[in-house]
Amino acid sequence: MLKFFRNIRKKMLAEKKVSNYLLYAIGEIVLVVIGILIALAINNANENSVKREKEQIYLLGLQDEFQTSKLKLEELIKVNKQSYGDAKKILEFMETDSLPTESTLSNLFLNAFAFDISFNPNNSLLNEMINSGSLKDVRNPRLRLLLTNWVSNIDDITKQEVMLDVERTKIIDMFRREEQSIKTIFNLTGVSGDLGLPNASETQSNLSILSSTEFENNLLIFILTSMSTETTHYTPLMQSMDVILETIVGEIKE
Repeated sequence: MLKFFRNIRKKMLAEKKVSNYLLYAIGEIVLVVIGILIALAINNANENSVKREKEQIYLLGLQDEFQTSKLKLEELIKVNKQSYGDAKKILEFMETDSLPTESTLSNLFLNAFAFDISFNPNNSLLNEMINSGSLKDVRNPRLRLLLTNWVSNIDDITKQEVMLDVERTKIIDMFRREEQSIKTIFNLTGVSGDLGLPNASETQSNLSILSSTEFENNLLIFILTSMSTETTHYTPLMQSMDVILETIVGEIKE
């Protein structure tokens, strides 16, 4: 009987050892898993921190680019407004019996048609982000959409500016004819002096062009295209730029 109880005790001790070993092994496994999870969490936290720092660098760079582009667009709007404004003044002279002086007409011609209207935004960083796939580092989905739409808007405006340049060129080409004189415009506006060109001893008048129906037609289309460029392209683009800048500022950490 004593031997029987001893065998039972030995069996219980053996089972206890196995149970303790299993508990120990399970504990070790749990500790390893916890350690791995902690390491992954730390690694993910470090990666997220790097991504956030990278995003902030991008946001600050984009803010600087769009602020510069906004200044450019504001100046371009002023130039375009003066261009079609002086073109309107020329048209007003064509509809009255009162002719301008040669000097007045020359200055109006120069201000209306001498300057290219072309928006050249600072998009180097944005283009780099798009080409490298880094736009995904911007967490705000609305801002990503705004930046993507911005690029397509610029393409549309470029097409409009090409149309405007075509109409502007048609008018300039009329002054290449024998009946008109670009030299007169240069002399009376000071351009000849700026370019180091001699002033002509005699001035050929350009007033006759005010009676040209072809010139009037070209002038009207030019004015229409210039005003359309401002109202349907530049003004909405400026509004879009303000929204982008406001969104960027909202994402920048102080």
